[in-house]
Amino acid sequence: MTHFGGTTSWVESVKSPEDVPGDNLLTRFLFARMPVNCSSCETRRAALRRPKTGHSVCKECFFHAFEEEVHHTIVSAKLFQPGEKVGIGASGGKDSTVLAHVLKVLNGRYNYGLELILISVDEGISGYRDDSLETVKRNQLQYELPLKIVSYRELYGWSMDQIVQQVGLKNNCTFCGVFRRQALDRGAIMLGVNKICTGHNADDIAETVLMNFLRGDIARLRRCTAITTRAAKAPSRAASP
Repeated sequence: MTHFGGTTSWVESVKSPEDVPGDNLLTRFLFARMPVNCSSCETRRAALRRPKTGHSVCKECFFHAFEEEVHHTIVSAKLFQPGEKVGIGASGGKDSTVLAHVLKVLNGRYNYGLELILISVDEGISGYRDDSLETVKRNQLQYELPLKIVSYRELYGWSMDQIVQQVGLKNNCTFCGVFRRQALDRGAIMLGVNKICTGHNADDIAETVLMNFLRGDIARLRRCTAITTRAAKAPSRAASP
């Protein structure tokens, strides 16, 4: 490829907008929207730019890098032991769905020797949980994992709709959050689970850290950045990397 003057262009060596020489913001803007090759395989077109590393990567290389990073975290933090029964908190959302997928893949690829089971909580909120529970059931079939659904009505004798009728809408999210975590722990105990894994993204962690910082809650600030936590009489809980 040549530049307008016939000399070899710098475009051949550019992998990202930051590699564009000079401070021409318009050039950087235009280049950022040009198709670029994956910085890993250098053959397929990049599908996204990773905020974590700044690399432009194709879909296949992103999947591989993500799975290997999760594997590295599991091994380096010694999250699991062979033969353990591991519950996966399954809400039907994207975070828990990715968690179920990657644990299923890595358990087979690296022979962790884990027994995986999906655990979902039905709060009993009309029009809220029905669709996501159907997603969880599809995940059960897709990943060929057993599924246990525990409900507020089963555990507490009340659905969340009934609780709201008694206490009103004020602080109902606080009540529900506490009940949901306890329901997940109770479900794990019922199933004899050793550890529970829950899926979180970077925004979740940043929000939790900032909230505890603004509150001045040092104890929770320390816990929220730990990769594993343990409640009294409950299985240890591991956050997804």
